[in-house]
Amino acid sequence: MTAHVGIVLISHSRALAEGAAELARQMGVGEVEVRAAGGAEDGGLGTSLDLLETAVSEANQGAGVVVIADLGSSVLTTRTLLEDREEGGTEVVLADAPFVEGAVAAASAAAGGADVAAVTRAASEAWDFRKT
Repeated sequence: MTAHVGIVLISHSRALAEGAAELARQMGVGEVEVRAAGGAEDGGLGTSLDLLETAVSEANQGAGVVVIADLGSSVLTTRTLLEDREEGGTEVVLADAPFVEGAVAAASAAAGGADVAAVTRAASEAWDFRKT
């Protein structure tokens, strides 16, 4: 089995993260681990470094992990995770991408066998998806 880049979606809302992850999983055609790290540990709104660390670990298939954040403290929580990680471990990257469109683009790229850089680029290019 080929290792694919994993995707983690971190949001202030558990429901939002899980819904976007469900959609992205469909685009990953069952080949890509897409995990949600939504809400605070008590289930309320917020972000959690522990939930993010768990999601990254679960999404890791050996080819790296791309994290897509919704806004504010989810970005800061992800940056904290990245700063605290030991060098030489699994590559984890925060994509500058829209939350839903970026997740879908990232999962599609990962399912096609793209590496971390290409998955991150696909997520970021989703900023260009126009609806009109």
